[in-house]
Amino acid sequence: MSVDSKPFALDVDALSPTINRRAINSALKDEEALNATFIGQERAREALTFGLGINTKGYNLYVMGEPATGRFTLVKDYIERQVSQLSAPDDWCYINNFEEEREPVALKFPPGGGKAFHKDMAALIDDVLDSLPIAFDNPGYQRRRASISREFEQKYDAAIDAVERYAQANDVALYEEGGSITFSPIVNGKPISDTEFATLTDEQREGFYTLIDELENRLSESLLSLPTWKRENSERLRELDKKTAEQGIKPLLKVLEHKYASELGVMKYLKQLKAALVNAVLVIHSEEQKDEKSDDFDKKIFLEEQFLPNVLVSNKLDDAAPVIYEPNPTYQNLFGKIEYTNIHGSVFTNYRMIQPGAMHRANGGYLLLDVDQLIEQPFVWDTLKLAIKSQRLRMDLPQQDVGMVNNITLNPQPIDLNVKIVLLGSRDLYYTLQDYDDEFDELFRVLVDFDLEIPVTRQALFDFVGKVRAHLIHLGLKGITANAMCRLVEYSLRMAEHKEKLSAHFAEVIELVNEAYYFCQKSNADTLELDHLKTALSAKKRRTGRVSQTLLNDIKEGHVLIATEGKAVGKVNGLTVLDIGDTAFGTPARITSTVFAGASGVVDIEREVELGQPIHSKGVMLLNGYLGNKYAQHFPLTLSANIALEQSYGHIDGDSASLGELVALISALTEIPCLQTLAITGSINQYGEVQAVGGVNEKIEGFFDLCQHRGLTGTQGVIIPKSNAINLVLDATVIDAVKKGLFHIYTVETVDDALTILMEQEAGKISSKGRYPKNSINYHAVNRLYNIALIVNGGDGE
Repeated sequence: MSVDSKPFALDVDALSPTINRRAINSALKDEEALNATFIGQERAREALTFGLGINTKGYNLYVMGEPATGRFTLVKDYIERQVSQLSAPDDWCYINNFEEEREPVALKFPPGGGKAFHKDMAALIDDVLDSLPIAFDNPGYQRRRASISREFEQKYDAAIDAVERYAQANDVALYEEGGSITFSPIVNGKPISDTEFATLTDEQREGFYTLIDELENRLSESLLSLPTWKRENSERLRELDKKTAEQGIKPLLKVLEHKYASELGVMKYLKQLKAALVNAVLVIHSEEQKDEKSDDFDKKIFLEEQFLPNVLVSNKLDDAAPVIYEPNPTYQNLFGKIEYTNIHGSVFTNYRMIQPGAMHRANGGYLLLDVDQLIEQPFVWDTLKLAIKSQRLRMDLPQQDVGMVNNITLNPQPIDLNVKIVLLGSRDLYYTLQDYDDEFDELFRVLVDFDLEIPVTRQALFDFVGKVRAHLIHLGLKGITANAMCRLVEYSLRMAEHKEKLSAHFAEVIELVNEAYYFCQKSNADTLELDHLKTALSAKKRRTGRVSQTLLNDIKEGHVLIATEGKAVGKVNGLTVLDIGDTAFGTPARITSTVFAGASGVVDIEREVELGQPIHSKGVMLLNGYLGNKYAQHFPLTLSANIALEQSYGHIDGDSASLGELVALISALTEIPCLQTLAITGSINQYGEVQAVGGVNEKIEGFFDLCQHRGLTGTQGVIIPKSNAINLVLDATVIDAVKKGLFHIYTVETVDDALTILMEQEAGKISSKGRYPKNSINYHAVNRLYNIALIVNGGDGE
């Protein structure tokens, strides 16, 4: 007995989506479409708008979604448009703390004020260097300096004169040469030499020795106050230099004090600056007074190293709020660093060697971070949380805490922090952080959840076309044809495996456009056409198709046994899909089953040899539930059966083979043969309802390729769950074959539907008396199970 399979067959129109060409044509002409930021994602858009708009502490954002869904691009574009109306944030500088140099002071300025202050301080240094020689070359200064020196010399001369007069009165001459004083006896009105002195009598020599000792004592007493005179002289000269420097600097500082009168921080700094600048000027002046000037000493650098501000962050008045993305969020890249240099073998740093991080640059705006990169960096996550909570940005070196650095370092004053953090990460990471970090929910209150699929609305199509057009303009093309755009939409629907939903992985659409652009260039065209897309898709399939082609060749050559004609008991063609790298393809696999008297139940060979993964094993275990519920209501379910995916040597997961496994099992049980011209996929529950599976398009095309190679006979086809009909976005060659009646696609809702098609006879419905129609598939199954039960339990099975 055969049955008509037509009621289960799908029409050609059901094999591919219906695309709204009118909406696409409209979007191709509308210039507004070029401004599109989001494609669909209404929930994410609303959450992002809320998160950016609310300024309360703790309302930072976590953007949840899979990579390559365009999250980063969409979020960054959207934020930049939202914040373009916001004013530029403040500038921040670090200046020298003259009271404690290890703790540089942070100064805040309005936008542009930091660079202006830097320019003013640079001008001050230039003015000081210009006025310095003039001040010290002034005749008044020179006179006062000469007067002070003269007073010291007069005191010194007076002391020496008194001793000299006493010496001459006692016939001793006083000589002063090279800063040293000596005495010489006078005989006959003339000083004598050492040789002449030796000719004197002992008494004369002794007298002169006594006299010279007395003179030296008198000299020492006279010059006892000489160090005090010298110190007083130096102090007076220093005070003169200081006053001269102060007089030269005072008018220069007055200009700055007047300009920054409203800036309390700057005024305090200028007050401290005065004394430090005077001391620096005195150092330069003393350096210039030296006979041998040091080649290493540069006056300008000397002043700049002490007084020029370190502009950490600078903005312009007409800038928008900053939107910063830090792809490598190490501690230093995020929170800044303090650099060191080597001077004569010693490590040295100062406030001008403080470098800003992404947090400094984003202050007053938005900072985007990849959370998976962030949490891998030591110290970063805890420091980030502390900065958000305290709203202060410190530059503590974490290495200090673990004893990695012994060098003396700086402890810069913390700066006020007002930044919105936007984390981009996966779903798994979001829930992991929620579970393991109690503070996470308090600091990141706004979840921006990106869908993996986007409903095909008119607005979504409009935005999709706009984003593609904007990218084409960026590439330098004039545009794209309507047919090519429809193919791109179909490509996105295919990625989503849904007739009414676009894939959120827009990056893959852009990737296809880039590849088609290459072929567009080769043909010297300025508009992207359908042929360019087809060529790009064929080339990609060729590039990534080695594994799929090898598997198909194995089947063609008979290494892998797959029948596409005739009938067989206990054998069914299943459909599998393989994901390798960035490509997915379908390939048929033979499912076989054997049944015999015994009590071991249904044995999954894949599971027994540890090739079957948990979900696949669950699918096989459901078969026991189905058999018991369907057939063994009035006797114990007792049988031994083995199920295997033949010539499969790798790990298998997923329950999409469970329908095929059950059909093979019932075929072996009833000994009714199954059509080998058909392949089947589907998942079942214990009540025999067929459930949707993934990768349905690739599975159909994998079996179609084999049938096409062997020759389409009009009897071949596939059986899929009815709930998968909405997922069909098939290749044009498959659709064309179905249209010509050379290939068929059947949909089923129950196991009985699948049995009816594959065994070409009625499955049979149970009557009110609990019996199946005679000679129906289910009737044979009940009988066989009953007989096995009798055999196993010691009865006389028929």
